[in-house]
Amino acid sequence: MTLDPIHVDTIARLAGEIADETDDTDQDDLALTAWSEWLDPLVVSGTRVIEPLEPQALRRVPIDDIALAERPYEITHGLDSGTINPTTFRNGLVLDVAHAAMASDPSDLSLHRKRSVIATVHSGDVTGSYDREWVHYDEGNSRRRVWRVPSLDRFAEAIVHALSLYLAESEHALEHADCVEELLVLDGPLYPKELLSWEDHDAELGAIARETKPKQVLENYLELVERFVETDRTLVGFVKNPSARTIVSGLSRSGKQVPWGNDTAFFTRLLEQRPQNPASAHDRLTDELTFTTWLCSRGGPDRAVSEHGDALGCARSLDPAAYTVTFFVIYDPRSDLLYKIEAPAALTQSAETREAITRQALAEVAANDGPPIAVKKADELARISAGAKASLRSRFEDVLKSGRLGNYNDRRWTDGE
Repeated sequence: MTLDPIHVDTIARLAGEIADETDDTDQDDLALTAWSEWLDPLVVSGTRVIEPLEPQALRRVPIDDIALAERPYEITHGLDSGTINPTTFRNGLVLDVAHAAMASDPSDLSLHRKRSVIATVHSGDVTGSYDREWVHYDEGNSRRRVWRVPSLDRFAEAIVHALSLYLAESEHALEHADCVEELLVLDGPLYPKELLSWEDHDAELGAIARETKPKQVLENYLELVERFVETDRTLVGFVKNPSARTIVSGLSRSGKQVPWGNDTAFFTRLLEQRPQNPASAHDRLTDELTFTTWLCSRGGPDRAVSEHGDALGCARSLDPAAYTVTFFVIYDPRSDLLYKIEAPAALTQSAETREAITRQALAEVAANDGPPIAVKKADELARISAGAKASLRSRFEDVLKSGRLGNYNDRRWTDGE
């Protein structure tokens, strides 16, 4: 059943009532003030949580020009992993399965064939270990294993999902790192941000993050950074849906009142270009990409891997400051989307490397109207379709001889209500 027109009209009128109380006419000036005056540096509790890595500037480039410009990296690789999503069974097991793939541009079909598949298991049964070593299949091109995660019933699904996704991605990256000649782009952040945020969410969950197995996941990412730094290759994370609140929460904690819900809203307001006299709220100039210069981030989840954190107790072979997250953002007005590009400070201390990463990312976004080609390929390879997910869950039910715990929403949305 759909809403009657009278209700649709009434709900729409609510927007007018909200608009009467909302005045965003000064947000452009506020965003510019925050950028130019409050981030150099942004200090919270004595820590420089945000700091420019180079002289601050807001930059722009014609989309058509940068799309055709020569790219610093001729061969790029992308990495992604996908999961079936956490599934709880009547016998108490909670599991997720992640499937990681690496892609290259230009394509390397032999590399595209290689996969790493990991099933993570949460169980209250203390008698079974569930852990298995790697088993190779597909004529040795791919490998699989089962991995038991630490037990915490309240967060079982979140734990199996995060660790499955991050472990598959990081293990596959390390296994095939030598295939990368110039540039590897992770589909997502540079480090496992969800895992790094556990300590801020809950004391028990934070304790789980410091157990051996979760630490092993972070150790993989730290080792990946070390291998790329030591071999003078470039490693970045391309975040398609940035959700950090480091800047807006830091400004709030330092006494600045800001209206933005997260950093993406702030940067979008800062970088969006509008006509002289826009006819509507949707009017924007769409012929240029706008972007920031590079910043260091030591707040939120990024603190753990900076010189101010202990990386959950993981060993680091480089100076701790070398792992610090540095980033810049690109705003694409064609889709009204913001992208965040992250790289370790050990690489971006070089102005030449910063410029190369910036030009490469701008050219890819301009030409592809979105993420780099190698990332899109990796996403396609690693994605598990809805049909495949349903089929796999059914097969698990048969093998485990236990049905899946469903809820009313499963039926509701299946019925199309």
